Amino acid sequence: MIEFQRNQWALILGGSSGFGLATAKKLSRHGMSVCIVHRDRRQVMADIERQFDEIRSCGNGFLALNLNALADDDRTTTLDALTKRMGEHGRVRLLLHSIALGYLKLIAPARPDLQLQETIDRLAAILKTDPDLLHTQIKESFNAGTLHVHGLIQPEYGADILNDEELARTIYAMGTNLLSWVRDLHHRNLFCEDARVLGLTSEGNRVSWLGYAAVAAAKVTLEAISRAIAREYAPYGIRANVIQAGVTDTPAMRAIPGSAQMKAVAQLRNPFGRLTRPEDVANFICLLCTDEAAWVNGAILTVDGGESIASL
Repeated sequence: MIEFQRNQWALILGGSSGFGLATAKKLSRHGMSVCIVHRDRRQVMADIERQFDEIRSCGNGFLALNLNALADDDRTTTLDALTKRMGEHGRVRLLLHSIALGYLKLIAPARPDLQLQETIDRLAAILKTDPDLLHTQIKESFNAGTLHVHGLIQPEYGADILNDEELARTIYAMGTNLLSWVRDLHHRNLFCEDARVLGLTSEGNRVSWLGYAAVAAAKVTLEAISRAIAREYAPYGIRANVIQAGVTDTPAMRAIPGSAQMKAVAQLRNPFGRLTRPEDVANFICLLCTDEAAWVNGAILTVDGGESIASL
């Protein structure tokens, strides 16, 4: 049975949904105190507070701050509040960077898939039906759970093209921002003697997904920053790793153009026949926070049930 001490804290950036929230719940159940930094509108806070109540019920330390984890002033506010809340003996065991904020746009104008249209036309001729009607029926069948027809549906992409500012903002939000937090936590001596720094990446770090260029660049940057942290902060007891999660049905995933097709392919590829769940990743993060995982450093760790090694 994994048990953490109450004075061991997890600082989770982006902890009101998805991987961050699942990790907060998991670690709380095992005795760790949790600080969540999130950025949410007032309209959704009632639902989020219900999720947070589950964490509070574990009886450990808990602090939730609705602030912008990407702003220097809010980072200072967070660390001031966390220092006060942890007290003299509290220290950060885990820093989890789970921020999903970036631009999901194409870098070139989309063109109609003529081969796909020809396929639909040929099928319609064979079935003696109208091509538009057939396309509608295929989409309805796909939405109803017939995953194998995913290749007969053209994803819809916005007309806007990614610009330089959007690219730079995404790389900071989901990449280099991690280093800003590590530096400030270390400067304030808030890390424990055996700390963990974790980021999240995806298979899009090496496979080109349409509309994912900015986020892919950010993920690769995050991996490089994590390796540097693993090397240069090791003398201070800090281990840094990145988790490559499988395709997961999270709010961030649903924002990706063509995400429905991506989820279908992932489910068909996966040896276990299902998508990765936030809880799968949270369980692994919990293991990485144990004393026994102290020798894992500078790695990209795949948590996807074998999805990335299987072909369709």
